[in-house]
Amino acid sequence: MARRWAAFAAAAAIPTLTVVLPILAFLTLSFFRVEDNQIVRDPNLGNYAEVFGNPTYRGTYLGSLLLCLQVAALTLLIGYPVAWRVWRQRGRVGALLLLLTVLPLFMSYIVKLYTLRSLLGLNGLLNQALVGLGVLEAPSKAFLYNQRAVLLTMTVVYLPFVILPVYLSLERIPHRLLEASTDLGASQWATFRHVVLPLSLPGTVAGALFAFVLALGDYITPQMVGGTSGFTFGRLIWSQFGLAYNWPLGAAMAAVLFLTALVVIVAGGSIARQGRV
Repeated sequence: MARRWAAFAAAAAIPTLTVVLPILAFLTLSFFRVEDNQIVRDPNLGNYAEVFGNPTYRGTYLGSLLLCLQVAALTLLIGYPVAWRVWRQRGRVGALLLLLTVLPLFMSYIVKLYTLRSLLGLNGLLNQALVGLGVLEAPSKAFLYNQRAVLLTMTVVYLPFVILPVYLSLERIPHRLLEASTDLGASQWATFRHVVLPLSLPGTVAGALFAFVLALGDYITPQMVGGTSGFTFGRLIWSQFGLAYNWPLGAAMAAVLFLTALVVIVAGGSIARQGRV
């Protein structure tokens, strides 16, 4: 028994020291305040009252939640059919398609952002293509340095994080179930609706959670492609730590974001469990 407790303590020590204690220290910092550029250790709820009481902070928070929901929805709408196509394609072609979908995960995040910014820019490929097709008379500034650019860029960047869990969930579905559904006279749509979709729900929820949570904490993408119009709650937190030197307020904002992500993850897990029942 003593050896088991010792092994458990040793295994729990690393996550405790590297994850739990830093989070607790961060949460503790959120109850302090700044006065004359000095952190005053006077526990209070003033920072949280400022976060929810300030219309600018509250509006930015709600706008960021809406943006993350849109990113999760778009990545699912695009990623699920892609994962379905890769799953249905067998042999070397299927392996190649799977490789192409996960290859962006091994690329630098900054490189992907610069690539997308160059595509969306005034002289980028998108504008040139639309002008060449006659859709636009001249290059437009509507594709960069605004909220639409942030949404599009996040969707593209986080798409592989949705495709992979959906594909893995589809891959676990026994093919004999699909064959049995067909033998019983079910159409392809009925098979998808009553067999494939419920069994792939855990991977679908996991992919949506990946996209939502990653977008929730992203402050680099809004800064690089959003400009002044792409201000998000993540950028607001970054500004408190990097510019305003109000670490307690930034910690309170980060705590709100952390609790939001935790609630979303718990809710997503509950939906996935109900789908398996």
